[in-house]
Amino acid sequence: MDFNSNPEIEEFRKEVRKFVQEEVEGAAMQIEKEDKIPDYIYKRSQELGLFGLNIPKEYGGHGLNMVDKCTIYEELGQTHNGFTTLIAAHTGIGTSGIVELGNEQQKKKYLPKMASGEWIGAFCLTEPEAGSNATNLKTTAQKKGDKYIINGMKHYITNGPIAGVYTVMAVTDPEKGAKGISSFIVERDTPGFRVGNIDDKMGMRGTYTSELIFDNVEVPEENLLGEENQGYVNALKVLSTGRAGLAARNLGSSVKLLDHCLDYVFTREQFGKPLFDQQVIQHKLADMTVEIEALRALTYRTAWQADQGKKVIKEASVVKLYGSEVYGRIADTAVQIFGGKGYMKEYPIERYYRDARIARIYEGTSEIQRNIIAAQLKKERFEK
Repeated sequence: MDFNSNPEIEEFRKEVRKFVQEEVEGAAMQIEKEDKIPDYIYKRSQELGLFGLNIPKEYGGHGLNMVDKCTIYEELGQTHNGFTTLIAAHTGIGTSGIVELGNEQQKKKYLPKMASGEWIGAFCLTEPEAGSNATNLKTTAQKKGDKYIINGMKHYITNGPIAGVYTVMAVTDPEKGAKGISSFIVERDTPGFRVGNIDDKMGMRGTYTSELIFDNVEVPEENLLGEENQGYVNALKVLSTGRAGLAARNLGSSVKLLDHCLDYVFTREQFGKPLFDQQVIQHKLADMTVEIEALRALTYRTAWQADQGKKVIKEASVVKLYGSEVYGRIADTAVQIFGGKGYMKEYPIERYYRDARIARIYEGTSEIQRNIIAAQLKKERFEK
């Protein structure tokens, strides 16, 4: 396994790191207070090509494979998680469906503007009665002539209020259950489509989730993404391959938290000596480091396997589960090391602590990941 990036990607990584450290970090408190990504940060992200990480070069993107994409996500994870999520939800599940399943006409129409950041992408699966049980969709798409009529509602959709292009899962054959779901490309200005309530969240300031309402939305049949009734299967593929990317973001945030802790323990004194000299603190830092290094190895191994075309259903769930749990534990430990300061909004630790909590829920809860892992173990056992 070779996890080394070529010189071109390493140069790009350095550019992203500089941008994160010098510009995004400087705007982090502003993002928290205003719940908005500053326009200059958005524009600079466009200039760097951050909205086109996974989009092939012929459509204006970088065309990164999964390993290289994870190296960039790791850098982005080391700053404000709201900004990171805006980018990653777009370059992950927001565009991957069109990249992997779209026909040439669809790719030419949508990907160039998505690569430039002119159009943001959103992935629309979750509904009030279809969260972890994603097969319980109520949104329908009825075929009438050369169009599909979509009715229903989605909620908790990341980038929902700002997206220009939506990948929407809807039931096309109610008799077939999960095998009767199709995916569609829906444009923002389509009549009958509107954004509903915008959520007021615990964390992830600056990135938005919302309801999306579909009221007799007419979608031309050429906007069917992939084959009819294969939408749920394709959605699982998109979610599965993207989970290494989420782990890489969690890795970056965990690395940044450890860095904050190291800065603190060598300057803060307790009982007449630096906090670092307390053995209990040394052990906490050592445990954080072990988990970070284990997560790094697991993340890049899974990304490499995906790049080799291997089936990574189990591995993707393992890394998503482990990455989100590690991030949560490290954020909690960082608060403990900082003590009262870790609980105060003027320090970044408090922000990471709030933002870390969603990692165990979105793109498949920790419980669902365990279900997938167990199901794959059973399958492997009886296929031998």
